Amino acid sequence: MKRNILLSVFSGLLLWIAWPPTPHTTFFLFVAFVPMLMAMENIIQSESVRKGKKIFWTTFLGFFIWNTLSVYWVYNAIKQDNPIAAIPVSLIPYSLAPLMMSGCCWFYYRLRRVTKRNVAFFGLICFWVGYEYLNQTWDLNFPWMTLGNGFAISYKWIQWYEYTGVYGGTIWIWVVNIFAFLVYSGLHKPRARTMRIKQILALGLIILLPMAVSVYRYRTYHEQVNPANIVVAQPNIDPYLKEHTIPVQQQIAILTKISDSIAQPNTEFFIWPETAISDNTGLNEDLVRSNHYYKQVQYFLGKYKNGNVLTGAEDIKIYNSQRTETATLLDPRSNQYYDEFNAAINIENSAEVQFYHKSKLVPAVEAMPFGNALSFMKPIFEHLGGTTGGYGRQDEPGVFYSQSGIGVVPVICFESIWGEWVATGVHKGGQFIAIITNDGWWENTSGKDQHLDYAKLRAIETRRWVCRSANTGISAFINQRGDIVQQTKWWVKTAIKQDINLSSDMTFYVLHGDYLARIGSFLAFAGVLWVLVVIVDARRKRRKVPA
Repeated sequence: MKRNILLSVFSGLLLWIAWPPTPHTTFFLFVAFVPMLMAMENIIQSESVRKGKKIFWTTFLGFFIWNTLSVYWVYNAIKQDNPIAAIPVSLIPYSLAPLMMSGCCWFYYRLRRVTKRNVAFFGLICFWVGYEYLNQTWDLNFPWMTLGNGFAISYKWIQWYEYTGVYGGTIWIWVVNIFAFLVYSGLHKPRARTMRIKQILALGLIILLPMAVSVYRYRTYHEQVNPANIVVAQPNIDPYLKEHTIPVQQQIAILTKISDSIAQPNTEFFIWPETAISDNTGLNEDLVRSNHYYKQVQYFLGKYKNGNVLTGAEDIKIYNSQRTETATLLDPRSNQYYDEFNAAINIENSAEVQFYHKSKLVPAVEAMPFGNALSFMKPIFEHLGGTTGGYGRQDEPGVFYSQSGIGVVPVICFESIWGEWVATGVHKGGQFIAIITNDGWWENTSGKDQHLDYAKLRAIETRRWVCRSANTGISAFINQRGDIVQQTKWWVKTAIKQDINLSSDMTFYVLHGDYLARIGSFLAFAGVLWVLVVIVDARRKRRKVPA
């Protein structure tokens, strides 16, 4: 039993070491699950009872280590608001995904009991893909630890994400690990030397062939020249002080000054970070043109003929009745309601103003998971620093268009983890991607670096430039191959500019999205039903009294 626990711990540590932003260690992803597969096999082949339970909790330990060490920075954001509650509340994101991962291993074991091992391994991959897809679609979504994200540092290996998205990486990792486990297991069995050599060569081919195809694609990929000048601003305003200490007018003055310092007459977009315009009174969307912050931005744009300011903001929209589930009563006498949004706004020289409302809201921080069903947990979720009622949201990605016809996909913070979501915006007409974020909540931890690294994957999937504005850093320009062309330092007030190439071509992934995840989820659902039917049937037979 101790040996199996050590094997699981070893897997967890290997996965953590291989995970971004650690450089030069990505290769460990190809063997990280092998010790855990060995532990599961030991339990299956043992004479012990309750093997399923042992597999579940043994694997949970390794997954918990991997997740906790990789996203430890969640604790940093919580402790600022409530240090006492930080540790117990942090256990929610640290434990939930590992529980689901261990569930995949449990279903693999149950499937293994009624079918061949190779079929069960195929089921394990499907269960895992199904878990990852569920983890990006339900109310407690947190797809940060999707396996395919692990190649964000070694992005030259996965240029074929333009066809598969991150789920192609997830499947690749599992196929290689399973094959490596089978090869390792076969080393201890009497077998012809030539057979072992063939297996080892086959394993090398499974690893090197996709990698070689990707590197070739990386070296031969050339962008079509279609330049647009973009300025990204990084005001470096402490997120814990900005809403109470520094007036919004002063914050906008900082943004306009650093933007103006490097702008060109032909600059098309000035990109400012998430909630760059944030006022306790709320920016009313219907009255935006009379708002003094809006006028301050318009004045700045006066000398830039084609200039647009794409900025984050917290705003409100007022209704004469409760039109949305998240709307809050504003005035009982007039039956008015309002929604508060974490929004992106595009302001140009004309009277045209475009709004986009963040849709992929952070569970418990920006949206109440499962609505009224978990209302009793509101006091706990308040310690995460969010709104217990929840922000409003829109149902589909948005695209902003400049006066000159350039389309940009606005992506707010957490949304940049959803490949299909961003790809849908590109499919609607986005020629480049603008990520606006405020990573200062996590302080100077690996969270900000992971968030930046994941943006490379969006560039590869869509073959679009990514222009990233982060309040305290790291801001960056990423080209269509995933290369970081420019980036800022952390916690520095600055601005950077770049001539990017716009694109209107559609990749296979942009056209078809997470098709691998949907196929895997369907097969996983079928496998779960099969397992449950077998369990119910076995229990029925045990209870049946013989004639």
